[in-house]
Amino acid sequence: MEFIDNVLNIDSFLAVTLGIIVLFIGRRLTQKTYWLKEFSIPEPVSGGILVSILFAALHYLTSIEVQFNLAARDMLLVYFFTTIGINASLSDLFKGGRPLIILLTATIGYMFIQNLTGIGVAKALGQPEIVGLLSGTVSLIGGHGTAIAWSPRIGEAFDLDTAMEIGIASATFGLILASLMGGPIAKFLINRHNLSPEKFERMDVGTSQDQPQPSINAFDFLDAVLAIHLCIILGAVLNEVIAGWGLELPLFVSCLFAGILISNLRTKHYRRFTGRFWPARKPAIALIADIALGAFLAMSLMSMQLWALVDLAGPIFAILGAQFIVAISMAIFVVFPLMGKNYDAAVVCSGFGGISLGSTPTAMANMSAVAQKYGNSHQAFIIVPLVCAFFIDLANALIIPYFISMLQ
Repeated sequence: MEFIDNVLNIDSFLAVTLGIIVLFIGRRLTQKTYWLKEFSIPEPVSGGILVSILFAALHYLTSIEVQFNLAARDMLLVYFFTTIGINASLSDLFKGGRPLIILLTATIGYMFIQNLTGIGVAKALGQPEIVGLLSGTVSLIGGHGTAIAWSPRIGEAFDLDTAMEIGIASATFGLILASLMGGPIAKFLINRHNLSPEKFERMDVGTSQDQPQPSINAFDFLDAVLAIHLCIILGAVLNEVIAGWGLELPLFVSCLFAGILISNLRTKHYRRFTGRFWPARKPAIALIADIALGAFLAMSLMSMQLWALVDLAGPIFAILGAQFIVAISMAIFVVFPLMGKNYDAAVVCSGFGGISLGSTPTAMANMSAVAQKYGNSHQAFIIVPLVCAFFIDLANALIIPYFISMLQ
């Protein structure tokens, strides 16, 4: 930890330590606050937002700026998506082929709606139309990474000096809204249609609130970690191969595919040299997934520099308010009926809340909170990350240039 020129730089070790503390703060808040628990607000969200507000207050009182080294956080994301790949069954995926195509089609259609909404509201507010695009799929479905990648190009093309600030502000506020909307959407749909899981399924992430906690010993945990590391090694190799073909993918996507490959090509009834079967859908994998996702999201939210976004809040809040209403309407009135109006569809809609305004981890955290309260939906945990971690980025790479050319 260093303090230089009124900037407090927190290294990776302390960032992880603080992330764990934030996660416990969020857990206590959720346990003690009725509406957080009732509406399945993810624990890292409640803790992360609270701590980021405290850091913003510290900045306004002392002018001290807190910055984190988040290298460890990014590795936690790789761990999480590798566990999702390990739990994936190709037979389940083929069974879910139609829902996957339906969700992908609906999401791509929504991406056009999101951009048109942003452009329309920006124009109504007297703002440049490109501001609406920056508060559309560039930053919302695209997230911080896409916003950072496209904002310089948009700023240069449209002579907009604040393009980067608008993109990052929209992505940040969108992340908060996405974290808060998934649970309430699922609760509304589940209660309104009296939904419940058709069968008991082992949890993909964490453990169910109303089920006994599974027994896991040290070797169960280490065996799962070893399996994850083997998948990450293969995923890194795949990532290099794919990059050689000219296609850049985030490492967590290639590791997810590596997990799917190893899990489905392995000999199912063969014990490995560890003396254990491959740990797909075992409690140790679910535990690691829960730890990785919770710590990642807690660190992401606690590190938000809210003080840097205040000056842009006015028009962005107006645009995001409209985007929030459109996203909820899309989930309830379009995605839910298309996905079959069943329990799986309700869990998918909670994930869609994370996709629409936030990020892939937000979608997974929303679904995890819902699944831990009401029951698992393995189908949702397979199709949602495939749609939002892979296909959306490819679609957005075509949709953003289309809208830029339309506005020029």
